[in-house]
Amino acid sequence: MLLRNLGLVVAGGAFGSGARYLVAVFAEKALPASFFWGTFIVNVVGSALLGAIAAAATGEPARLSPELRLLLGTGVMGGFTTYSTFNAEVLKALQAGAHVKAGVYLLATVTVCLLGAWAGWAAVRA
Repeated sequence: MLLRNLGLVVAGGAFGSGARYLVAVFAEKALPASFFWGTFIVNVVGSALLGAIAAAATGEPARLSPELRLLLGTGVMGGFTTYSTFNAEVLKALQAGAHVKAGVYLLATVTVCLLGAWAGWAAVRA
């Protein structure tokens, strides 16, 4: 059971990490370099998807099995979202003296990710 669950998390994490890389590459090429767009997009989309996964997994009846929740929630979303990168980018901006940029990024990420999680939850519950 433990090895099967670990396999689900690892497989999902590989997919999520690959998707995160593709979003970062796209954002770097298509969007202005003046903001951390790749990480921001990944965290917002990931928050919305994780909200939807949580809603589907906890409804009555639950629409996701525990295994699918592990694969998608812990695996894919764990590999896809980049909270640690977000922290490093805020710290880097603060250390560079870009306090306004750091503050805007911090507030925008937290606010929009919370709204994304709510929207994902609400979409599945509707």
